Amino acid sequence: MTALPGKVAIVTGAASGIGRATALLFAREGAAVVAADIDGPGASAVAAEIEAAGGRAAGVRADVAAEPDCERVVRTAVESFGGLHVLFNNAGIIRRTTVLDLTAEEWDRVMAVNVRSVFLMCRHAIPAMTGGGSIVNTGSGWGLKGGGSAVSYCASKAAVVNLTRALAIDHARDGIRVNSVNPGDTDTPMLREEARQLSEDWAAFAADAADRPMGRAGTPDEIARAVLFLASDAASYVTGTALVVDGGGLA
Repeated sequence: MTALPGKVAIVTGAASGIGRATALLFAREGAAVVAADIDGPGASAVAAEIEAAGGRAAGVRADVAAEPDCERVVRTAVESFGGLHVLFNNAGIIRRTTVLDLTAEEWDRVMAVNVRSVFLMCRHAIPAMTGGGSIVNTGSGWGLKGGGSAVSYCASKAAVVNLTRALAIDHARDGIRVNSVNPGDTDTPMLREEARQLSEDWAAFAADAADRPMGRAGTPDEIARAVLFLASDAASYVTGTALVVDGGGLA
């Protein structure tokens, strides 16, 4: 048996990392997947991989900070696959700086990609979830506690966590559950980008990321399995929660 039989799912930030792993997992679990990313060729490659394995998918280039792109992603799901049941708002960026080194333009872009995108995608997706559905938003451990040299990222992910709670309250009577998954350090291209931004040696940075009770960073597949749980009927009585998946880091 599969966890998402006959469902239609949108995954943003689907070209790499957690988004890619989740799109592939959703497809294996029976969903038709719209893979959306600002990296259009990357999104198309994920969709092609799903189709090559016998699944159904569409790849869409989208800047999810732009409302017309968000509307187009939702329209693609409805027109291509007949509806929408699952939305995984995963697209995100990071700027590793203190407030003194962060420009107003960088602040605005982080908030646009990490927070505005969730608002816009939900604004267009919720009316399409006519029979109910599930929304999962990617927060972060740093959305639940502070972190060094990441002021815009921490603020944006805290906003995602509380936006999730507010959405869950507003739309529970519509049969729509809304939750956030909050990863710790995960071995993705974004983690390597953090090391680059901080001008740190990757080996040393990776060792620091592994400094948690389980002694290692997470993998995209591990986060994807947590997202699948929240998206599926296995979590039918779960809404408004912030699920931490971090190898014990916040513990």
